[in-house]
Amino acid sequence: MNRVRALAVVVAFSLGCSAASKTEKTAAAPAPAPAKAEGAMMLSTVKPDDLECARPGGKLPGDVKVQLVKVAGDFVDPIHVASPKDGTGRLFVCERPGRIKIIKNGKVLEEPFYDNMANTAFQFLECGLYCVEFHPKFKENGLVYVSYADMWFNGATFIVEYKVAGGDPNKVDMASARPIMRIDFPYANHHGGKIAFGPDGYLYVGVGDGGWEGDVLDAGPDLGTWMGKMLRIDVNVKKGYAIPESNPYATASDPKLMVLFGVSEQEFSRIKQRSKPEIWASGIRNPWTFSFDRKTGDLYIADIGQNHWEEINVQPASSKGGEDYGWNKMCGVHPFPLELEKSGKRWVPSGVLPVAEYSHATDGICVIGAGVYRGAEFPALDGVYFVGDWGTGRLWGLKRNDGGKWQLQQLLHTKLHFTSGGEDEQGNLYVTDAASQYGVWNPFDQARGNVWKVVAADKVPAGAATAPLQ
Repeated sequence: MNRVRALAVVVAFSLGCSAASKTEKTAAAPAPAPAKAEGAMMLSTVKPDDLECARPGGKLPGDVKVQLVKVAGDFVDPIHVASPKDGTGRLFVCERPGRIKIIKNGKVLEEPFYDNMANTAFQFLECGLYCVEFHPKFKENGLVYVSYADMWFNGATFIVEYKVAGGDPNKVDMASARPIMRIDFPYANHHGGKIAFGPDGYLYVGVGDGGWEGDVLDAGPDLGTWMGKMLRIDVNVKKGYAIPESNPYATASDPKLMVLFGVSEQEFSRIKQRSKPEIWASGIRNPWTFSFDRKTGDLYIADIGQNHWEEINVQPASSKGGEDYGWNKMCGVHPFPLELEKSGKRWVPSGVLPVAEYSHATDGICVIGAGVYRGAEFPALDGVYFVGDWGTGRLWGLKRNDGGKWQLQQLLHTKLHFTSGGEDEQGNLYVTDAASQYGVWNPFDQARGNVWKVVAADKVPAGAATAPLQ
C-alpha cells in the first residue's frame, strides 16, 4: 500500500469508524445478565490446589502421542496460519512485519498475498501484523479481514476488510480496504490482536489490557473500555460494523433504560450503564491466541499471564456472553497480586475460573494456543486442544477425561519458540515458530521461522523433518 493510499485509509478511519454507533442494533429488552461467576464462594481461607483446574501431569484419554512435521520454512517471524476453506487447499501464513504468504501444494508462493510492511509497526515483539481471517462465505464474496498495528497511529490496532483481486485469487486488492475498527493503546504491549469468526457468523476480537504490567489502567474489569476484553461485532454491513442484539451489553446505554421507574431492581442491576456494547467477555489480560472448536462451538482462550501463571479459559457454545474471567483480581486460580496467597489472609476467587493453568516456575512463561484437532487423519487426536509455550517449547494436550475432568498432558518438549497456530479446511492443526526475542529488535536479522503440522507420532511421513526436541 503506498503512502497516499495508507493516508486514505487513515482518513476513512477518522471519519468512518465512529459509524458503528449509527449501525448498532438495539434490542427491545434489557441485556441478559452476565454468566454467573464460577468458583465464587463464601469468604474463607482458600488454597488454589483445592480449586478444580487442570495442571501439567494429567493423562489424556486414549493413547495420544504426537510429532510436529515441517510443512514450510523461510518465513520472517511467522505468527498465524489460516485457511480460506474454499477447496483450494491453500494455507495463509502471516509474517509479523506485515506480509501474508501462501503455501500451495507444499510450496511457498514467491509473491505475497498481502504486503503492508510500509504501514505496519513491528519493531516491538508484541506489535505487527497479528492475524488474517476469511469471511465464512469467502468462496462467494472474496472478503478477507486483517488485524495489524498501524505505524502512523502509534501502534493502534486496525481491523480492515479487503477483497481478493478480481483476476488473481492469490492477491489482495489493497485499494479495496474498508476500515472496520481502530483500537488505541497507551503502551506497546498487551494488545491481543487475534480475530476470528465464530459459529454464529460474528467477528470476535481479542483485546489485551493495554500494557505495562499489573493492569495499571484497571482495564480488565472495566466495562467502559475495550481493553482487557473479548469483543463481538457484526461486519456484514456496508460501513463500520454493527452491534449484535444478543451481545450482553448491547442496550447498556439505551436512554430508555437510564431510569429505574418501570424496570425491576433485578433488571436494573443487569443493565451496566455506559458499558461498551461490543464487549462479549471481560477480565482478560492478553488473549494472543483464541479459537473455536469447529465441532462443539466452544471458545478456547489462551490468556497470557503475569510473572507466575498462564491460563486457558473455555467458554461453552451455549454461553450468552458476559463472563468475567478474573483479571486483574486473579491470575489462573490464584489471587493477584500473588502476595495475597502467600500471606495466609482470606480471599475470594473472582470470576470464571480457567480450566487449566501452568506455572512459570516449572513449565513456561507464555501460553500459545493452536486449536482443537477435528481432522479425520488422526482419530486418536480428536477433541484435543493443543497448546504450547513460547519460552520453553513445551506442547501440551488438553481434554476432558471420561469422568468429565480436564486433563493437561505434556506431549512434547521441543526447542521451538511457538508463536501461534491455526487449522486447515480438513481440521488439521498447525503451529508456527520463530527465533523471536522480547523487546525491540529487527526480525529480518534473525533466523527464519517455520510452519509445522501436528501429526500422530506413528504417522510421520518417511523422510519428513520433525521438530527438534530438548
